[in-house]
Amino acid sequence: MKSTTMFQPGRAVHQLGKSAMALCLGLAGLVSVSLPMSVLAATPEFADPEKVLRTIFPVAETGFDPAATRDLYSNAINEVVFERLFTYDYLASPAKIIPETADGMPEISADGKTYTIKLKKGIYFTPDAAFNGKKRELTVEDYVYSFKRLMDPKIASTHLWLLEDKIIGLDQLAAQAKKTGKFDYSAKIPGFEIVDKYTLRIHLTRPDFNLPMILAYTAMSAVAREVIEKYQDVQGAAMANPVGTGPYKLSEWVRGSKMVLDANPDFHKMIWDFQASADPNDQKIIAAMKGKRMPQIGRVVVSVILEDQSRLLAFQKDEIDLFQLYGGLAPQVLNGPELKPEFAKRGVQMSRIVDPELTIYYWNMQDPVFGGLSKEKIALRRAMAMSHNVEEEIRIVDNGHAVPLQYPIPPGVVGHDPNYKSSVQYNPAAANALLDKFGYKKGKDGYRTLPDGSPLEIAHTAQTESRGHLQAEVWKKSYDGIGIKMRAEFRPFAEILKAEKQCQLTQRISPWLADYPDGDNFMQLFYSKNIHMNNNGCVTIPEYDQLYEQSQKLPAGPERDLLYHKMTRVMELYSAQRVGYARHRMMLSQPRVIGHKKHPIMHIEWMQIDIDKNK
Repeated sequence: MKSTTMFQPGRAVHQLGKSAMALCLGLAGLVSVSLPMSVLAATPEFADPEKVLRTIFPVAETGFDPAATRDLYSNAINEVVFERLFTYDYLASPAKIIPETADGMPEISADGKTYTIKLKKGIYFTPDAAFNGKKRELTVEDYVYSFKRLMDPKIASTHLWLLEDKIIGLDQLAAQAKKTGKFDYSAKIPGFEIVDKYTLRIHLTRPDFNLPMILAYTAMSAVAREVIEKYQDVQGAAMANPVGTGPYKLSEWVRGSKMVLDANPDFHKMIWDFQASADPNDQKIIAAMKGKRMPQIGRVVVSVILEDQSRLLAFQKDEIDLFQLYGGLAPQVLNGPELKPEFAKRGVQMSRIVDPELTIYYWNMQDPVFGGLSKEKIALRRAMAMSHNVEEEIRIVDNGHAVPLQYPIPPGVVGHDPNYKSSVQYNPAAANALLDKFGYKKGKDGYRTLPDGSPLEIAHTAQTESRGHLQAEVWKKSYDGIGIKMRAEFRPFAEILKAEKQCQLTQRISPWLADYPDGDNFMQLFYSKNIHMNNNGCVTIPEYDQLYEQSQKLPAGPERDLLYHKMTRVMELYSAQRVGYARHRMMLSQPRVIGHKKHPIMHIEWMQIDIDKNK
C-alpha cells in the first residue's frame, strides 16, 4: 500500500543486489493521502454493505492469532484483519514491496544493520472491550510487542525463525523466558529502539537483505497487548478474538464451517492507485478500479467445503463468487488452459498463475527405520525417491495443472534456476538394483525386508479428502514397483500439521507456499534449527547447515546462488526428500467480480477488488 514518502535507502542500497532492490523499490499501490473534499465526494461509496463476496476454503481453519497461526487459510483471515508495516503491490511483476502502515519505505544504514521505519498516524484498532471504550491508536510499540510474541516459548510460534538470531538482544530475552517460564514483554532490548510512538529503529546482528519482505509477512502483523492479555487466560480465546487495524473484522465464526467478515468502518483511507505490469489485462483492471476508496466490498462470507465436487457445484449454482479451481476438477471446467465455452459464455473469469510453491516428498529423518545418515538408510531413501514418477502424479492428481521442479526454489522467486537438473530422477530399475545391493531382500510375497530380515513397511500420511486418496494411490504404485509395502493413513489437515511439527509422521507430500519471494524462504525448510517449525522432514545434516548459515550473510546474487546449488546437491546426496512440483493456481470468479487478479504472494485479494451489484 503506497505512501507518498519516498524510499531512503542510505548508502547501503548496493548491498541489496538487483533482485532484492527490484522487490523493495515498488512504490505504486494503494495510496494513503489527504484528498480535497471534492475528490472524496467523487469516489464510490466506501465498503458498501450490499456488496457481499462469497468464497470457499477447502480445509478447516484453526484460529486467528498471527503469532500462533500455522496454516494458510487461517492466515488468509489474519491478512485482512491485521496489518503489517509493509505489503505488496497488487499488479507489479515481479512482486514489489510497498508500505502498508509504514509511512514510506525504511531508511537503511550504511552497514545494512539498522532500519529506521516511520509509522502513519491516525490508524486505529477496531473497538474491543479490552480498550475500555477508548479509541486505541496503532503505535510502533504494538509492532515491537507483536514481534516479541514470535519468540515467546509459551506460544511456540512456528514463525520464530523469521527473527531468530537477527535482532540484538531478542534471543537473550527468549532464553531468559525459557529459564524463568515467563517472557518479559516490558523489557527493553537494543534491537528494538522506539524513537517515538511513530518511529521504530531495528538494530540487526548482521545485515538481513530480506527484512522488508519479512516485515510484510502475515506473522509480523500488529496485535494489541491489551487484547492478548485480556483473552490469554482462556485456552484458545485469543485465537477466537482477532482485533486488528485491517480493512475487515471477524463478525461471525462457526468453527470448521463459516467465517463472516465485515468491513472495518474506521479503516484508514486507502485509494486504489496501482500501475500496470506487462500483463495486458491490467489496463482493464485499472480502468475499473482506479480512484476507488478501498475496501469496496462490505462483507465477505467464507464457507469451508472439503470436497472438490461440492465446491464446484456451489460455484456453478452461483452460490459462490470466488473459487479456487484445483487440478482434480479442471477437466470439468477447462479445455487445456482455457475455460470451456459454457463457462466463458456465462462471463466466468479466470486468473491463472504458477504458484511460488514447492511441494516435496519427505521421509522423516528422525524415524528409526527410514531416517539416519548411514549408507543403507541413504540407499533406502534414494531408491524411494527414484521410484516415484512426478509427471505421472501431476497427470493423475492435478490433471496436468502443475509444473515439475528440479530445484527447490520455484519459478517467480529470487534465486530460481530454470537450468538446474537434479541428480535424483525417476528410475525404478536403478532403485530396485540399489535396494538389492544394500540387502533389502524380497520375500515370497514380493515385498522387501530390512537388511536384518525384519519386516519393512512405510506409513504414508495424506488428507482425508479425495486429493489425499489419489496421492496415496500414486505412491502405493511407486512403492509396489520397488517391493516396499505401504500403509496409507488419512487424517484431517489440522491433525496432520500438529503431528508433522512434532516429527511424528513418516512420509508425506508436503507443499510450501512462499511467505516471501526469495530463495531463502525455501532453503530454510531443510535447516536443522527449523525442526518443529518448517523443517517438516526433521532434517539435520551438518554440511547443509554450515552452507545455509553462510548464505544468510549474502545478498541475492551469483555468490549466494552457488551456495544454494551446493546445498541442493547435499540434500540430493542424503535423499532426505525429493523435490516435486509447483501447482497452477486457477481462481474462478463470477461476472460481477471486478478487478480480481491472483497475487503470487498475498493470500487473498479481497481488499483490492469490487462487486458489481447490477450483476
